[in-house]
Amino acid sequence: MKLGILGGTSLANTLGKRYLDAGLSVVFGVGSDFDTEASDWKALNRLHNRLCPFDSAIIQSEIILVCCQNEELSAVCAALQDAELEDKIILDCTNAPYDQKLANPNTTQIYKVAPKASVFKAFNNLGIDYPSSDSLGLVKETYFCGDSLPDRIRIKRLVELIGFKAIDAGGMINAPLLEAFYHLSKEISGNKKENSNCHFKLISV
Repeated sequence: MKLGILGGTSLANTLGKRYLDAGLSVVFGVGSDFDTEASDWKALNRLHNRLCPFDSAIIQSEIILVCCQNEELSAVCAALQDAELEDKIILDCTNAPYDQKLANPNTTQIYKVAPKASVFKAFNNLGIDYPSSDSLGLVKETYFCGDSLPDRIRIKRLVELIGFKAIDAGGMINAPLLEAFYHLSKEISGNKKENSNCHFKLISV
């Protein structure tokens, strides 16, 4: 199994390192203006030689994680639109800017350009600034949703492979709820007086 992680964000770097440590093959897709000399990426590229353009990462990968900044999403979607995506799985790990209609335009954009791929949403509760948003490493769960029943087990195992509890949130119709969950945590964090981040934990009673 080969993963392609699109975006030069902290989340992309962190997830990629964890999957590399777990023994998976990982390639990182970044934009043409990305600074490959940035400290977090320079060593990674030197050791693994894994940084390449979006289109190259997409071609090489079976499972694609979209972990880019929102400003980069158009370029990512353009690369996805030009690629052959049949039999590939895409995980949308992004969060669109909040609006009260609970729309999820990032996921919608990816859906439109990748109609033959199996699209899921996952890891978005971590935020693209992860792990700085969880400096103590306390977040142990993430949520995923998607419509492809045959691929659900693969996604669950992929999430659990790097130490997270994978919580199945149903079909892709629930993707806006996962984003609302993220934005609510940010609102709570912003209203706290101390400089800290808030995360939710699911409990069963």
